[in-house]
Amino acid sequence: MSRRILVTAALPYANGPIHIGHLVEYIQTDIWVRFQKLRGHDCRFFCADDTHGTAIMISAKRAGVSEEEFIAKVSEEHQRDFAAFDVDFDHYGSTNSPQNRKLCDEIWTALHEQNLVVEKMVSQLYDPVENTFLADRFVKGTCPECGLENSNGDSCNNGHTYTPADLVDPVSVLSGATPEVRQAPHLFVQIEPLRQQLAEWVDSGTVQPEVANYLKGQFLGDELRDWDVSRPAPYFGFEIPDAPGNYWYVWFDAPIGYFASCTTWCEENGEDAHQWLRDPSTEIHHFIGRDITYFHCLFWPAMLYSSGFNLPKQVHIHGFLLVDGEKMSKSKGTFIKAETYEKYLDPSHLRYYYASKLGPRWDDLDLNLEDFANKVNADLVGKVVNLASRTAKFVSGQQLAATYPDDGGLFKNAAAKSDAIAECYEKCDFNAAMREVMLLADAANQFVENAAPWTLKKDPEKAEELNAICSVALNLFRQIVVYLTPVLPQLAEQTGTLLNTPIKSWDDAQTPLTGTPVAPFKHMMQRVDLKKVEAMVEESKEDAPQADAMASTHQDSKEYLEAEPLAEECTIDDFMKVDFRVARVIECEEVPEARKLLKLTLGLGGDETRQVFAGIKSAYKPEELQGKLVVMVANLKPRQMKFGLSEGMVCAAGAGGSEIFVLSPDEGAKPGMRVH
Repeated sequence: MSRRILVTAALPYANGPIHIGHLVEYIQTDIWVRFQKLRGHDCRFFCADDTHGTAIMISAKRAGVSEEEFIAKVSEEHQRDFAAFDVDFDHYGSTNSPQNRKLCDEIWTALHEQNLVVEKMVSQLYDPVENTFLADRFVKGTCPECGLENSNGDSCNNGHTYTPADLVDPVSVLSGATPEVRQAPHLFVQIEPLRQQLAEWVDSGTVQPEVANYLKGQFLGDELRDWDVSRPAPYFGFEIPDAPGNYWYVWFDAPIGYFASCTTWCEENGEDAHQWLRDPSTEIHHFIGRDITYFHCLFWPAMLYSSGFNLPKQVHIHGFLLVDGEKMSKSKGTFIKAETYEKYLDPSHLRYYYASKLGPRWDDLDLNLEDFANKVNADLVGKVVNLASRTAKFVSGQQLAATYPDDGGLFKNAAAKSDAIAECYEKCDFNAAMREVMLLADAANQFVENAAPWTLKKDPEKAEELNAICSVALNLFRQIVVYLTPVLPQLAEQTGTLLNTPIKSWDDAQTPLTGTPVAPFKHMMQRVDLKKVEAMVEESKEDAPQADAMASTHQDSKEYLEAEPLAEECTIDDFMKVDFRVARVIECEEVPEARKLLKLTLGLGGDETRQVFAGIKSAYKPEELQGKLVVMVANLKPRQMKFGLSEGMVCAAGAGGSEIFVLSPDEGAKPGMRVH
């Protein structure tokens, strides 16, 4: 039975280029959508540029263009990059569209009707020249702790933290003016009244089990805080109809942009938007990164509940991209733009590598560049394309056998794998799907190796046998490509051209081709050249900060040992009393009232979590720690602090201030492992 499925991926912000980290999500989503379409379902993929906010306003001003001109140029670049990686949207729009404004009005009215909108006063620094409120990053001044000049709005380079209002002689980076502390009314949406509905939705299987546990443990067990959804002028966005001079915060109108993109597509294609957005028979699937779970699993469904729209059937949440086991780095050249990658390497290779790594959980994905080259060369070139390149040339210009030859049950056995492979795709377990397909490729290659068509070619009397062997090999090749079509659409198109029969359906893997003319073989895929990988990384490098250069020296300083001498000896029994465990940072957030503390939720595997307050705010931003593996003292006696209960300690090195380095285990370690 055909399903109607509306699919979205998170909206890229219109303030920078697409990079390989972004592409994890868009490739993952595109694979899932292509699979559903191949299965015959009415599945549509919608996305848009996220275009509102102060950052867009500032960037446009610096570029000397209007905001509309700025976002139009970025949208063109984004769509170019997505197309290069075969990410195929049914509609790609903009949150700065009339359809989005109309839907914002509709949802806002519904929130008002249910008395969920309240007004509160908020204090913030204000630039009297630019006539705008200032975010922390738009303020400079003298550190109130150490007197360091030209310090940022929330911390100085000596590691001291504070609020922008604490700065001595603060200056706006926008105008150079001295900012003022002003209050302004902000509008908030109350979501606490919907906590029960949200908890039931989370429990209904809409998110992965680990995500449900995270949401229930961190948010749904306590009162949900009100959500600030307005910003005072000047602000690039939609002015709130019943609050002149105030604009919807970018995170209010951004998710509504999913539905606006769908609405625009409906208008252009004669479809019924009501059926796509409000009919319960329509499935909605969101694909997002772990860092925006809160918005998509609490605020967004609360808005939908309040306004009568369909809630997502599934929110598929993935982890972050690491490169060679580390966070992407501009100084190391691993922060790679999509445009730069495409200049050197085949986008199909990245699609396959990501698919081979992506599972159904929100674990991080590691792009190991050497493994990338080896895996693509071994699997795609050495196994899959090799089947066609070794046999098609022997039957070029001929027809496949009129009756499918005996292959020892290979085609039948592979056809029987259809449902299992489909189930892997459905569950976003692409890793498992790729493993199954490569096992089929191994079996097919063994058949060709045993049959040795290159030997049969030498004997004209064995021409019929040669045709039969090549007919089997090419049918097995096509069957494998059918299973890979969601991942490698270009290879599927090339295969259709080679065998004069386009791949149109998942069921094409059930029936072998017979009597079909074979076109001349054309090269399908090149091997990954490590020299090109190195050139790509080199081009992506930006000047490392001075601290990186200093860290590269081979002469170690004695100052730390002198400042903090070795402690007294302890026995092994003393040491074993301390239970060091590997833990993953599930959530990390600032403690506004504390200058040094970050609040971390650490996962020890399964449902076991610990809340820890760590004095590392001067060295780390919360987003830098999200998803990171750390070492913690798991059996430390809990300590009741002003800000909450701290249930452990995160291990770190350094002298303090900005010189704090959180310890992280090597690749392969898992949450819950004991550190000996």
